[in-house]
Amino acid sequence: MDILSHLQPPLLAFAIDFLRLCLWLLVLMIVFVPLEKHSALHPQKLFRKAFLTDVAYCFLSGLLPKLLLVPPLAIVAWVVHSLLPGGFHSQVAALPLWIRFPAAMIVGEIGFYWGHRWSHEIPFLWRFHAIHHSAEEMDWLVNTRAHPVDLVFTRLCGLIPIYVLGLSQPTARSVDLVSVLVILTGTFWGFFIHANLKWRFGPLAWLVATPSFHHWHHTYEEPRNKNYAPILPWIDAIFGTYHMPRTEWPSKYGIDAALPGAMVAQVLEPMMPPYSRTYRPSASATLADSPAIG
Repeated sequence: MDILSHLQPPLLAFAIDFLRLCLWLLVLMIVFVPLEKHSALHPQKLFRKAFLTDVAYCFLSGLLPKLLLVPPLAIVAWVVHSLLPGGFHSQVAALPLWIRFPAAMIVGEIGFYWGHRWSHEIPFLWRFHAIHHSAEEMDWLVNTRAHPVDLVFTRLCGLIPIYVLGLSQPTARSVDLVSVLVILTGTFWGFFIHANLKWRFGPLAWLVATPSFHHWHHTYEEPRNKNYAPILPWIDAIFGTYHMPRTEWPSKYGIDAALPGAMVAQVLEPMMPPYSRTYRPSASATLADSPAIG
């Protein structure tokens, strides 16, 4: 009975998270399936190739990274509060939410940009990130296709600057809405920019990411290694990686090498030699002398 009493709380928490993900997936389907049917860029079936694999990734990426993020973020919070003056964070925390949230979005977006870009330019990180780029058909569910290591690394790159600047208070007694809103906004927008939608937003496309913007990030053809920002395209413009043709769309998606078909094999493969996935960096890549992984 003692063992069962200790197991019940974590099992209950897991069950609640699982049910929450089921509801989240249902809401996303209700939103995006009709949109993609009405404004599809490429004609494709709902149950396209690897659809069930991406559903499995939805649960993996929704449950595991949260557990993996807790220890490093706790360490970051402790280090930040040990090194920086307490008054600084108190002053930032006193700012109204309507100031802290936009500031956190911009700061976090720059962190996410560089975490994403490093995942392309550093061969070790590309081993994990290549899973996301292996999709040959684009729709909203492709957003979930990501290795847990890839997700954790990118989120750390975005959240750490927010915590360092005090825009979010992870050690506060109550839940800080800033980091929650940043993650929720980024997550929903991630589904939108992967969607099979022929939406461009006209002049606003320079300010807010669209499917057109992000589809070019997934192109199999040149130019590769563009459009890293998840929400704010002008950050790519600042760092020289912005690419947005007025009318063209990518005609092919994917990577140079084939991945295992099963999700478990895909998750384990990046951690096991030989590392056979090829990678063709663009002229803007900082590791342009590393044309292959392995």
